[in-house]
Amino acid sequence: MTRTRTPVVADWFTGEGEEFRLLGTRCAACSAVFFPREDGFCRNPGCGGGELVEVPLSRRGRVWSYTDGRYRPPLPYVSDPDVAWEPYTLLAVELEAERMVVLGQAPPGVTAADVEVGMEVEVVPGVLNEDAETVWTTWHFRPVSAR
Repeated sequence: MTRTRTPVVADWFTGEGEEFRLLGTRCAACSAVFFPREDGFCRNPGCGGGELVEVPLSRRGRVWSYTDGRYRPPLPYVSDPDVAWEPYTLLAVELEAERMVVLGQAPPGVTAADVEVGMEVEVVPGVLNEDAETVWTTWHFRPVSAR
């Protein structure tokens, strides 16, 4: 039986491999970029624009801050409460072109000891959890030196 690959949050990312991207929206009036995406109105308080266009965000950025997560994250993250919890590394990454900070986990095996502020990272597809029917997909920020 083939398991269904399901994004943990719909419409926040797309593609595979080198084509993988986080998806944001850009206001047609003021050019402000939003992630997570905004589909209703421009969140820039100085803008009256309302037309928002989906845009792929930069693949690369630099670590702005990081920490290790020693607790089960809340929904929409999916985890099996019967499996022992493994700490993960959480990164705040300033995206290259947009100059905005986005949060994401590092891939399994990348610990807080492997990361430093200013390190270049790239967004890659990741797996958050798997069960008999579903592979829950997400994004990870992988150090570029780890390729």
